[in-house]
Amino acid sequence: MSQSVTQPTDNPADTADDLLFPVPDEDGAPFWEYAARGELRVQTCAECTAPRFPPRPCCPHCQSFDSHWRATSGRGRIWSFVVPHPPLLPAYAAQAPYNAVVVELADAPRIRLVGNVVADADARLDSVDPARLRIGAPVRAVFHTPPGGVTVPRWVLERP
Repeated sequence: MSQSVTQPTDNPADTADDLLFPVPDEDGAPFWEYAARGELRVQTCAECTAPRFPPRPCCPHCQSFDSHWRATSGRGRIWSFVVPHPPLLPAYAAQAPYNAVVVELADAPRIRLVGNVVADADARLDSVDPARLRIGAPVRAVFHTPPGGVTVPRWVLERP
């Protein structure tokens, strides 16, 4: 779906230089284009209607090459999370402790997205105390656009 590259930024939410941001590939480009519009969409097979992620040309269930991008509610639940100790990359040390979560989408349970739970779309990665995170906690998508970067989905707790 994409590669990660480092990118310097001046956004207060991304105070460290060299944070990782996605570089869209051909199959995943629509995902990032919808995200830039504030929409969370998943690629869905036009034949068997199975959602798939990461995006790819062929359906793994029926092998159809026909697909469309279905809007989701943007709601999900924390399926898993980790708080890196110490941060794995030096650029993230200024925002530690931060979380990395796997979110299972409410209306596409086989789809799980990786991101961060934050206080709001443009908040720092350390804006939510890791002690507040729980497996199964309801979250909803918000969208963060770093200067010169690709808009990425982030997550806020539904019940703060």
